[in-house]
Amino acid sequence: MDYHIDAKNKIMGRLASEIAQILQGKKSASYNPRISGGDKVFVKNYANVSFTGRKMKDKIYYKHTGYMGHLREKTLEQVHEKDPRRILREAVRRMLPKNFLNAKRLKNLIFIDGEK
Repeated sequence: MDYHIDAKNKIMGRLASEIAQILQGKKSASYNPRISGGDKVFVKNYANVSFTGRKMKDKIYYKHTGYMGHLREKTLEQVHEKDPRRILREAVRRMLPKNFLNAKRLKNLIFIDGEK
């Protein structure tokens, strides 16, 4: 089943948890934890999600290049300017179970640009 979600003015964490439940298949009647589920989520207006508190300045995303001392950090505001899809994708990825189905489930998260 396909779910179309308009993310405009929705809070990031609540939106991510709703998407994670759909991707796991928990909203379908034939839920089975060992199957990735066939539900797809189409998200539009993902750049207009809202954040509570002072997260735009205080929340930090870390990335390690693999070399000693090369831990890179960016604030939520910097990541949102460059690629707002990364924020939502990371939030959903961290809410999904950490197993081999994680990558398969994330492929069913599709971002829609513009009005279609």
